[in-house]
Amino acid sequence: MDSDGTQDARGTRANPVPRPAGPPEVPAVPPRPSRAPGVPPVPQRAPGSPSDVAAWLDAERPDARPGIWRYGHRPKEIPERLAPVTVAGMLIPLLLALGAWSLWRSGVFPYKMSLIRLFTPSDWWFQLSLVPRPVDGWEVGRPGQHALLLADGVFFAALVVAVGVLGSWRAIVRHYMNRMPRPVQALAAAGLALVTLALVFPEAFPGAGWPAVPVVDPLLSLTVLLADSYEPMASPLFTNALYTAITLLVVWPFARLGGWVPYARELFGPRRASTAPSTAVVPDRPRSQWPALRDAGQHEAAELLTAEVRGGRVNDVDCVRVERAFAVARRGAALAAFRDTVLSQGGAAWTHPSGARDLPRRTARHDLLAGQVRIGRWVAAERAPQPYHDAGAALGPDVLGTSLLAIGPSGSGKTRTLVEPVTEALALRALTGHCAVVAVSAPGSPLGADDAFDVIVRIGDPSSVHDLDPYAESDDPDEAAAVLAEALVGDLDTVGTQSAATALAQLLGPFRAVHGRFPTLPELRELLEGEERALTALREALAAGGNEIMRRELDARLRQTGTPGDAGRPLADRLALLNRPVFADFFGGGGPGRPFSLRAIAHHPLRVRIDLPERGHEEAGRLITRLVLAQFHAVVREGRRAHFACLVLDDATGTVTAESVRRVQRLRSQNAGVLLSLRTIGDVPEALHGPLYGAVGCRMAFSGVTTWDGSRFAQTWGTEWVETTEVAKHTVFADQPMTRAIHALRRRLTGKAVTTDAVTVRQVERERWSASQLAHEVPPGHAVLSLTTVEGEHAPPLLVDLRD
Repeated sequence: MDSDGTQDARGTRANPVPRPAGPPEVPAVPPRPSRAPGVPPVPQRAPGSPSDVAAWLDAERPDARPGIWRYGHRPKEIPERLAPVTVAGMLIPLLLALGAWSLWRSGVFPYKMSLIRLFTPSDWWFQLSLVPRPVDGWEVGRPGQHALLLADGVFFAALVVAVGVLGSWRAIVRHYMNRMPRPVQALAAAGLALVTLALVFPEAFPGAGWPAVPVVDPLLSLTVLLADSYEPMASPLFTNALYTAITLLVVWPFARLGGWVPYARELFGPRRASTAPSTAVVPDRPRSQWPALRDAGQHEAAELLTAEVRGGRVNDVDCVRVERAFAVARRGAALAAFRDTVLSQGGAAWTHPSGARDLPRRTARHDLLAGQVRIGRWVAAERAPQPYHDAGAALGPDVLGTSLLAIGPSGSGKTRTLVEPVTEALALRALTGHCAVVAVSAPGSPLGADDAFDVIVRIGDPSSVHDLDPYAESDDPDEAAAVLAEALVGDLDTVGTQSAATALAQLLGPFRAVHGRFPTLPELRELLEGEERALTALREALAAGGNEIMRRELDARLRQTGTPGDAGRPLADRLALLNRPVFADFFGGGGPGRPFSLRAIAHHPLRVRIDLPERGHEEAGRLITRLVLAQFHAVVREGRRAHFACLVLDDATGTVTAESVRRVQRLRSQNAGVLLSLRTIGDVPEALHGPLYGAVGCRMAFSGVTTWDGSRFAQTWGTEWVETTEVAKHTVFADQPMTRAIHALRRRLTGKAVTTDAVTVRQVERERWSASQLAHEVPPGHAVLSLTTVEGEHAPPLLVDLRD
């Protein structure tokens, strides 16, 4: 692969054949599965048979909590159980109400006579009783009889209200009603309403032999007492209106319970709407038939893409890439050009500049429509919320946009279970135009196959096709100086980054003004060391060109050279790490490798891999990693970028500086993120521990972390309120002789003292994960992961099985 995929012509000829997701035939590589589980292949199939790609497109992807694998996810319905307290709250008030009503009807209810005689005239009753007697001047006979019926109705209504308010009837009825479909709810509510009407109007139901509840008769008695006459009762209009009002009042709560009005709107609303020709209901089409294109009037393009999906001529990368192109065309009102491109090229339209339409090999499960890669399964632990129980664990740009910090000792599986799947997922999304990825491999362990990247920079390897531009094509001396200063002395406490950047800018600006370029690293080292010949030649060239501004800059650098606190000497010492024979052809040294600027990822969805040198160049590798991180921060903030940019550091030891921590916090708003992998938090200066944990939104602790590392995670994840139950046993001391004798006999028979349990339930504040739990209770092959999305949604720290 001489060109690393940037000049290859794969897939660019007319009518190219899409490559399947399986691996190419490479005899030197052991055979691997043709695809990871869940990845739609492009197998040979009979014409017209449904393809795996179509099934993948049509699969459900419901909305889920952050970190849940959405492809084929089915949210678990949490069975709602009625608490015993709720059932008791329903039965106890009911039993008490039945007892009170029985006492009221039998006439032994306390203070019943006093209450009734308090609100009625005393001449309605015989002496010291509730026996009605005739009253002169009343046309209704004995008004006391009607007063007793009215009192029964008032007391019954008070009992019903008390049972409804104090009891748990509403919760229980809602519990069962919500478990029913809408039609069954309406029928159940209608049945309850019918039963209640049968209790209120038993005479309306043939064969009903039970007495009516005191609802109608008390209202009639109230009418008689108010009118002092039976004349209203003789009016059919009045009685029918009264019965209708009672019926509506009885049915109204059940209508609300069953949702009769909304259900009627659902039944009759679409039917009324269907009468209008402009609002005809169109059945939903599956995603494999491209309904979005059809809605936009692109029927020809939709039919062509549907045929290619059915024929197996496209894969998941092609589908997502075309959908992205359609979204861009619709926003830019370029649907005509979109249609022409699809009709001429089909699923091969807008292929990645490398010509690749898939990776040569996949080792993880990907869902490009959701932008996720599956890394494991959430463990159904006690502290895990119910939606996460046994659900797939996945990462995507929505969480990587807040950056991720992973800490675990060597051998814990950080590279195999996290870094490689994420890098592979970002490379796949780059083929769809959604992402640009820069992966910095740890020394001696490249991330992914060479064919999976467009640009591979092998620092220190003479066979490397590309070289790394140390200035990232910058034409601003101040920006280039700031990036270099961060890379060279950002991890030093003795030299300030700002003073180092100033010293570099005082040399880079004059050199560029004279030569039209920035100096190579050997030339820059000579200038920083104060080489008189180089500085004198540069000053004379500036004087000859009449550039007084840059000459003053250089004079300022000359005055500081060799003074106490001069930043030039530490910068030159650090540059000496890169000014070795093994790096002579790199960093613009004139070697055969083509220079590559990291600034390209801000404009193109590139896949870049940078391999660090090995064999005794650990400090140089850390310096190069800091340089890449500083350049990444500088280029992603330029302009507005449509695609996501991500930097993956397989080993971030010695990379994190105070300035890089501050810049990581701003990546979320720049549509970018970083993945930092560390063996221990001790590889970061202690003063930056807290700021680093606060700068990233996602944190991951692998199995085997020390208690020191665990304490940092515990502090970051904080505490939560939990309910604890404490049971204390207290010895019972009896006062009565008989009781003491029984206790003594029981103690002799059982050998235990008589005790009583004292149960205390209280809310306490507890760490979500303590340092000891992280160090000793995380099984091998597992990790504790917390997530934050760019929208601000949170997933608490939960245990993930990385082997599933």
